[in-house]
Amino acid sequence: MKINDENFIQQLRKRNEKALDYVIDNYEWIIKSIVRKHLYNLKNVQEECINDILLGIWNNINSFDESKNEFKNWMAGIAKFKVIDYKRKYLKKSGYENIDNLNIHIPDNTLENIIKKELESEIKEMLSILKEKDRELFYKLYIEEKEIKDISFETGLKREVIYNRLTRGKKKLQKILNISESR
Repeated sequence: MKINDENFIQQLRKRNEKALDYVIDNYEWIIKSIVRKHLYNLKNVQEECINDILLGIWNNINSFDESKNEFKNWMAGIAKFKVIDYKRKYLKKSGYENIDNLNIHIPDNTLENIIKKELESEIKEMLSILKEKDRELFYKLYIEEKEIKDISFETGLKREVIYNRLTRGKKKLQKILNISESR
């Protein structure tokens, strides 16, 4: 069977590897553009990130709904989330850089600050679809990494209310960004 624009999604769902080859041949330029734009300063992880994006497409193709979104937009959403994951991984690993195998370590704050600002901007853009109060809860829990009990104390909201708002916010993000929770 020849894979083409009309049947590649159906064939991806049937786990036909030729359909993934079709995606690579026809859409990899979009993935590479996103990865290079956002991971331009992390060239050593770009190829790995591209492979993870393709794996994400392969694993989550059943969550793609043709009636709600175009494939390339859905795929770009997966790419954007993977890029953010890679930036987070880098920030957790970074901090100090070894110079010429000497035991002298200096902080690499410039690169870290650039990545932090990019990540903050992307997160802000993504969360802009939520109501302000829900956005604040997401920031407190996921960005500031505060405990639910502390957020409850700060905001005066009951834990159940916070959990409900977070759940609704996640569903709204998933629906609008058309992603699978199994990421």
